[in-house]
Amino acid sequence: MRELSRGEEFYDGNALLGDPVHGYISFTTPRPSVAEKTEKDLIDTAWMQRLRQIYQLQSARWVYPSAEHSRFQHSLGAMHLAGRFARHLYPSLKAAVPDCPSANFVEELLRVAALLHDVGHGPFGHFFDDNYLEQFELTHEKLGQHIIRTQLADIIRDIHRSPSGEFAKRERLDPDQIAFLIGKGGPAASKQPRWLVFIQPMLSGIYTVDNLDYVLRDAYMCGVAVGPVDIDRLMYYTFFTDKGLTLHKSGLSALNMFLNARLYMYTNVYYHRTTRAIDQHLKELFKDTMAALFPYNPVENLPAYLELTDWSLLETVRKWGQEGDTSTTGLGREWATILAREVKWKMAYDVTLSMRYFEKGKTLIDAPELEKRIRRRMPEKIKDLSFCVDMASQDPRPINPLMMGERQIYVFNPSTRKVEKEPLKDFFDYIPARVVQCRVFTLNHDHDLLLADIVEQVLGIQEDSIKTNV
Repeated sequence: MRELSRGEEFYDGNALLGDPVHGYISFTTPRPSVAEKTEKDLIDTAWMQRLRQIYQLQSARWVYPSAEHSRFQHSLGAMHLAGRFARHLYPSLKAAVPDCPSANFVEELLRVAALLHDVGHGPFGHFFDDNYLEQFELTHEKLGQHIIRTQLADIIRDIHRSPSGEFAKRERLDPDQIAFLIGKGGPAASKQPRWLVFIQPMLSGIYTVDNLDYVLRDAYMCGVAVGPVDIDRLMYYTFFTDKGLTLHKSGLSALNMFLNARLYMYTNVYYHRTTRAIDQHLKELFKDTMAALFPYNPVENLPAYLELTDWSLLETVRKWGQEGDTSTTGLGREWATILAREVKWKMAYDVTLSMRYFEKGKTLIDAPELEKRIRRRMPEKIKDLSFCVDMASQDPRPINPLMMGERQIYVFNPSTRKVEKEPLKDFFDYIPARVVQCRVFTLNHDHDLLLADIVEQVLGIQEDSIKTNV
């Protein structure tokens, strides 16, 4: 058999897939006559392929018809960005932490972590976290960490190269390190190598390979024109110093553009009034649905969880209304209205509260308390009115940019040659620290104006607001 040239060897170990956001995404594939595991083996696992059947935008896809993309696509995009950032950041990481592993190892560690960061997601994404996993003190990140350690660890340990090449001798991927990178509020950073703590913000910081991909991908798939997101500039001006992840002052404008684009996606897509109205309806039947469909702690029944996706859930509930089982018939009929996009709740009032509202000395009450206060002020003629309150909160940037803990970033000022976090305070003054979209929904629009006046009395505000909106 003839020997392969260097070019042929390269192509034997790498492949491309097309992506509408990033163009082509490369990934490693097994080479002939080489006993190895690669990114392709991870991608082809049942746990990753399962993400093809979990929608990226849960309820928002009923509002934006083209938003039918999956968490699988997003995970591949995050992996691609992780590789790009890793190759760019490595020289400064090595300078800041000389004992860090090889460039190819760090690249692959970040790529695998990004690929698997959503592996624990259930149907309806973050909604599933809040309305099901919470009872088990779980999040999709914690569940993902468990899946990585128990289901995918053997493959991970047998990966020995990145798209750029082989690891250094005796270097081996550690599933626990990958679990640490995707975690939020996990093991103390003090227990981890310094270089690993340094790179964690790329997966759980202000701007990450996760949110950079989903902002661009979700906007593209929804057909929404967000402001520019200049990944190349943001990446170019990102590097490591001995303090940690650092952004050159010249990169602040790119960060500003991204944070505003992300805020736009939250206010106009993720928290769209109809999206939230559908979620309100889902909350009314989701607990009972899961009790009938999946009455388990996922950690204790991973085989069943593997089969639980958007597709399987929707296919099951679609049949309930047609079956003779009276225990699920009512649920089936409710699901039928959602699947037919018959929106139960209509928006009667909408106001966006920013940090300025809280600076006036007012404290934000939660949705149940607001609902109680509204009910007490209702006149006799509408005292039995059915309504619900939704408080959709988003933190576009850290409330205190000087106290970000393990996810702290720094700014390099070329004029003073100083690396500090203090410049972030002035920079973030132009971006709201917290935005709360407060909405009141009713079954019809018969009493919108009266209800709006009552809500404003309770909130004590006279800001720009929408009294009614179909």
